[in-house]
Parts: sequence; structure tokens; C-alpha cells
Amino acid sequence: MPADNRSELFPVVDLSGRVVGSATRGECHNGSMLLHPVVHLHVFNSRGELFLQRRPLWKDIQPGRWDTAVGGHVDFGETVGEALRREVREELGIVDFDPEAVAVYPFRSEREYELVHVYRTCYDGEIRPSDELDGGRFWSPEEIRGELEKGVFTPNFEGEVGLVLK
Repeated sequence: MPADNRSELFPVVDLSGRVVGSATRGECHNGSMLLHPVVHLHVFNSRGELFLQRRPLWKDIQPGRWDTAVGGHVDFGETVGEALRREVREELGIVDFDPEAVAVYPFRSEREYELVHVYRTCYDGEIRPSDELDGGRFWSPEEIRGELEKGVFTPNFEGEVGLVLK
């Protein structure tokens, strides 16, 4: 079974996104509350449905829950835009998309503290979920709203979905 690379190096940032240091994935996810940047992409199709990924059971954060189509960490030395393109390519096999910036906000859980860079896009091409995911599918806005607060989605997705659903 795969596992997250706990020695992977992330930038540590301030609330404005300025890099102030670095730390490993393990350090960032051990309750240290070191603020580190992540990217999220919400992928809609032209029918207004939202693609969600299912997090594999081996993930160290929120295993088995449905989540934002693409979510990933910015690597140390990488820009937010570079991380977004890399993560979308790695997780869904999408290389040609036009991201629209939605928001940047801090998110704190019991284990970590992230500076989340949120984007959305409309995409009707082929989606090929990678081995990093336990598959995915498109959900209607009504279906998503009907499953909120039932433990189906990650808390981060539930807090963010209102930013992208009309």
C-alpha cells in the first residue's frame, strides 16, 4: 500500500503567502501548526456538475472521504501556479485548463495549518484519476448539498464548497 512521503519538503509561509522557512510533510502534519501552502482546483463540467475525488484509505489526512477534485501541497521552491499545474496533471491527467482564482484562506485542523489557494475551472475532456486517488466522479450541486454534514466529505471541502457552488 502506498504512503505519503513524510520527508517531502514544504515551504512554511506567513499569512500573506511569503515563504519564511521550510519543513517536512511529517513536521507539517504532526500538530506543529506550521502554515504551509496548498492548492485546490474545483473542476466543473458544462452541465454544472462538480468532479470530486475519493481519498485513498492510505492517506494520512481524511482517508476514504470525498474531496475537492485536486488538492495538493506546494513543494519547497515551487510557485503556487506551478504546483497547481503539477497537481492537476498528476491527479487527473489534465494539462489544458484555464484556472480561475476564487480565494485564499487559512485552514486549521487538529493536525495541520494550511494556506489554501482555491481555483475553479470548467472542463469537459477526459479525466484520468491517478493511483494517488481512489477514483472520482461528477456530483450534481443538489447531490452535494444533500450529503453535507454526514461525514461523506472532508471538513475542508465542506467549508469551501460554498465558495464555488452557485
